Amino acid sequence: MAEEKQTKFWSKLKSYFLTGVIVAAPVAITVYMAYHLVIWINGATSRLIPQQWKIGDVVPYAIPGCGLFLLIVALIFIGMLTTGYVGKFFVRLWEKIIRKMPVVSSFYSLMKQIFETFLSQKSRSFSQVVLVQYPRQGLWTIAFVSRDQTGGEIAQKTGQDFVSVYVPTTPNPTSGFLIFVPQKDIIKLDMSVEDGIKYVLSCGIVTPEELDKE
Repeated sequence: MAEEKQTKFWSKLKSYFLTGVIVAAPVAITVYMAYHLVIWINGATSRLIPQQWKIGDVVPYAIPGCGLFLLIVALIFIGMLTTGYVGKFFVRLWEKIIRKMPVVSSFYSLMKQIFETFLSQKSRSFSQVVLVQYPRQGLWTIAFVSRDQTGGEIAQKTGQDFVSVYVPTTPNPTSGFLIFVPQKDIIKLDMSVEDGIKYVLSCGIVTPEELDKE
């Protein structure tokens, strides 16, 4: 009896320990990485500030985050410039030059797609998360409806009304396949587009139900 109680005690203690690791580890790692990212950005941008403009020479103590603040202001300024005609011209010129570089062009395109997907709210262009059978019958995958009804030449040549569906790849949803699926072959899901993208990013490890609890 005493041995059974001791076993239950250590089993419960082990369970508490593992739960503590699951709760604390993501927080600790996130804080650690965020702290070092801020320090790195702050140090890198501080070196760009002319010596006569540095606040540390004016006040008797260091003010952390000045470099990060400078970076935020610079990004806002760049955003303001690129919304105008002249700014857009230079952006197009830059992208034209980049496209002529074999390896760099691929890397730049990938980075641009990732940031456009998650920062410029492009996910809102998808109307719904669905299940479709892909790449063959009997296999189901997460997909996003990009157009409820496909018209034009596709509808004319096939004589059918298809739904335009984007099938993302895992774990990078910025690449994928555009397929045309009959309405009857689609199963609509209740999860939001944002949750669907997170589901794809996690390779199915984190389910939408777990996302709702966060």
